Amino acid sequence: MAKRNPHTGSDFDDFLKEEGVFEEVQAKALKRVLSEQLEDSMQAAHLTKLAMAQKMETSRSQLDRVLDPNNTSIQLDTLIKAARAVGKVVEIKIKKAPKPSHA
Repeated sequence: MAKRNPHTGSDFDDFLKEEGVFEEVQAKALKRVLSEQLEDSMQAAHLTKLAMAQKMETSRSQLDRVLDPNNTSIQLDTLIKAARAVGKVVEIKIKKAPKPSHA
């Protein structure tokens, strides 16, 4: 069995859970990725924010909220409309959480 490095601390996820911010950090990270993917898709499709909002049948300010990586309060139907406007689909999966490692 390999020796554990005595200088290695606890898992970062465990630290976030201990601080009570794990879910918030996870939501922000996920929203940042989604926002980047949508912006990249808009650029690839040569869509301005105004054109994207029109394709979504919404306002530009609503689109700004979807693209804001810090705004985690968006509705699924809005996210689906944004993805469809750039020829994409949203895929969401809930999976079993890994067992905590207690070394």
